[in-house]
Amino acid sequence: MKGGTQSVGPQAERAVLVGVAYASRRDAEPGIGAEESLRELDRLARTAGVEPVATVSQTVRRITPATYIGAGKVAELKDEVAAAHAGVVLVDENLSPAQQRNLTEKLNVKVLDRSQLILDIFAGRARSLEGKLQVELAQLEYMLPRLTRAWTHLSRLGGGVGTRGPGETQLEVDRRRVRERIVRLRGRLRQVERTRDLHRRERASVPYVTIALVGYTNAGKSTLMNALTNAGVLVEDKLFATLDPTVRRLDLPGGERALVVDTVGFIHRLPHQLIEAFKSTLEEVRRADLLLHVVDATSPEAEEQVQIVERVLDEIGAGATPTMLVWNKMDAAIHAPSRIVAAERAHLVGTHAISAMTGSGVTDLLDGVERWIERERVRLDIALPAARGDLVAWLHRDARVVSERYEDGRAEITALVTPKMAAQIRKRLRELACSISPTS
Repeated sequence: MKGGTQSVGPQAERAVLVGVAYASRRDAEPGIGAEESLRELDRLARTAGVEPVATVSQTVRRITPATYIGAGKVAELKDEVAAAHAGVVLVDENLSPAQQRNLTEKLNVKVLDRSQLILDIFAGRARSLEGKLQVELAQLEYMLPRLTRAWTHLSRLGGGVGTRGPGETQLEVDRRRVRERIVRLRGRLRQVERTRDLHRRERASVPYVTIALVGYTNAGKSTLMNALTNAGVLVEDKLFATLDPTVRRLDLPGGERALVVDTVGFIHRLPHQLIEAFKSTLEEVRRADLLLHVVDATSPEAEEQVQIVERVLDEIGAGATPTMLVWNKMDAAIHAPSRIVAAERAHLVGTHAISAMTGSGVTDLLDGVERWIERERVRLDIALPAARGDLVAWLHRDARVVSERYEDGRAEITALVTPKMAAQIRKRLRELACSISPTS
């Protein structure tokens, strides 16, 4: 299969894309199909500033250990690279260091696998100090097993895609120096993470529910974030437009308040190095009270994308967090998908169809969030000194007071509170040696 000539910008590197399908479904990796994965590679390439000019595909019965694809396909690929005047080959798989080296030597152009391309995009889009440190760490850990004779050819092939971030300055260093840099990066990240933990603890002291937006990349999380909170988050029709988490307050229609976190999108075969490096960022997801799993309703692979995101959530320890499935871009969906009624999932607490762009369905989504918060409330009977008007005012402001009675210098209050606030009340009243008891 060949084609694709749309330019992505001046002096863009020209690339040949390589896709692999498996003759046996048993051998195929769970996730989106081979054709959709190759289309996604095209979008990744354009996001990285590369112009895909041709595509080569192969259906394989078994992987060729030395070059991943067969010898005949390698020869065809070499001809295609020459005919297209391409300077880079992008393989829609994760290659071993030996496979990448062998293909590079046979084709005499840069060969990047899917993971390296994603890492390169992250390197180009990271803005915060933490994001830059995380991406550099992930790149160096990816490079480390490939340093032996694997990078000397790149000094001849020049810069461009796949050589951003630490690539251009670290290509010729030995393993010892790379390991030393990795150790230093991990130390700096621990310092940055301590600051993030401090901010997280400060937010935990606020008695509001924390809601994290999660989903496949380009599903519309940032558009929804802006629609909910006017956060002004960058919105682009590109993969991985958001890398650094954004936290904003959400005022719900019934008067409830929540904190909303916009997070990095997930993708098919997300490099393991990125998950490890972005652990502190993804901690925002793990600690959330509720997840809004945003899904692109226009994607033919929507169900597969849902499964991919859920696997990543399981991997980071957020698989059991209460989740609302939010089918986005319904204004552009050709048909109202029957899949809006989601499969039974133990952690699923609601399903909504919206258009974050037009605002359709957003009010119903907010109502659903508020109903979930109401269902999760804990009923507490609290007794405290009547003189502690600050605590009484706090309860009236952030809880739902059912009843209150003042007698003999004591205030007896029954209130409905969020689980987070219940923990905070218990802590503060223990310090005052006041009584508190949950009621059904």
